[in-house]
Amino acid sequence: MIQYITYRRVSSAEQGRSGLGLEAQSRDIDTYLKAFSGKPYKVIGEFLEILSGASDARPELFKAVALARKTKAILLVSKLDRLSRKVSYISALMEDKTVQFKVANLPQASNFELHLYASLAEQERAFISERTKAALREAQARGVKLGGLRDSTMQRNKVRAASALSFARSLEKIVMPKHKAGESLKDISVALNDADIKTVRGGVWTSMQVSRVIGRLQADAPVRSRTVQVVIRKTVIAPVI
Repeated sequence: MIQYITYRRVSSAEQGRSGLGLEAQSRDIDTYLKAFSGKPYKVIGEFLEILSGASDARPELFKAVALARKTKAILLVSKLDRLSRKVSYISALMEDKTVQFKVANLPQASNFELHLYASLAEQERAFISERTKAALREAQARGVKLGGLRDSTMQRNKVRAASALSFARSLEKIVMPKHKAGESLKDISVALNDADIKTVRGGVWTSMQVSRVIGRLQADAPVRSRTVQVVIRKTVIAPVI
């Protein structure tokens, strides 16, 4: 039986709370496992990270690689840039003979092809970045006001995000201990359904929906930590009279 360890990453807390990027990655990974695994398989670890691909400090990825090295399992990602946006890291991982990895949307790619894709993608990202900056400078020079979403849309999005986060928090003591214990997304969804706990829309749980809840909670953890620290700093102890 082939063993896999999955790793998913989104670049921002907002993407983590929305769950959309994570859902697409889960879909790619599931498609690969069903269509290209070739043999009976088992997912023995699932790691999720909310951090920019340009960052070198990615604890969840390092944990995934360490587990893959220890168990001889295959590290599976949806796209090459989920591992890293740096060619140097991709190259180093390919040269590490103690770790195997596969890319779901490039199921037949050789190491040479993966290195080539990584190089081209890095170069194209640099070109896009420069073109975008140049276009913004030109727009500002013409007096164009660069803005974001309309106020009504932003407010509606905030309400939806707050509602989804509140629901995720209500499940934290159930979902997160299972996730930290290494239970798969599927196992957690089964446990929630068996307990007759409904999704936020009143439906049954799937792996993707569990993934969204975990993503929102992980994105929310640093925010809650900072809030607690601020409250503690503002606490005033009255003198004893």
